[in-house]
Amino acid sequence: MGHLDLAALREEYARAGLDEADLAPDPIAMFDRWMGEAHDAIHHDANAMVLSTVGPDLAPSARLVLLKGVDENGFVFFTNTASLKGHELAANPRCSLLFPWHPLERQVRVDGVAAPLPRADVEAYFASRPRTSQLGAWASRQSEVVSGRAELEAACAAAEARYPGQVPTPEEWGGYVVRHERVEFWQGRTGRLHDRLRYRRTPDGWVTERLSP
Repeated sequence: MGHLDLAALREEYARAGLDEADLAPDPIAMFDRWMGEAHDAIHHDANAMVLSTVGPDLAPSARLVLLKGVDENGFVFFTNTASLKGHELAANPRCSLLFPWHPLERQVRVDGVAAPLPRADVEAYFASRPRTSQLGAWASRQSEVVSGRAELEAACAAAEARYPGQVPTPEEWGGYVVRHERVEFWQGRTGRLHDRLRYRRTPDGWVTERLSP
């Protein structure tokens, strides 16, 4: 099989445009609007976002996580705080989020600072998760090397035997809220003259600006 000619792959973006008059008064109201449209169009994990962090050696790392809440305080997700991302956020809480909504020819970029959620919020969300996901959280030593799939399955079986009833929240399982400093709404346009409109936080409130594509 020959290599796919990646250089020849291209799409012309012509679904819609984004004008300054289209923007909501604040970035969260605008995000809520676009998230609703993304959910209607995509259905499967429209709340998936790329979380990018930076390690002590200044090397970036990125992974997909699921957005589980958003309001004026920021963007919420949950994870194992003993993971690579947890260690990196503890050392440097600055991070970026990216929502890649390809079917709508849209993306949203968020730059901000992550802060741990209160333990009560973490435990309330953990209690709402399916039992299989709760047990998986106990079985996984996230980001650590394992010998194989069998080791994970054995750890999950051990967790199920240990907690036949209610599954408690692991101590290292937590959540974060990313306080947004900049939120960019990107809409693909023809000729690669994409619309990029950004909200930027200032001491006097939000300002909006158009960025060159």
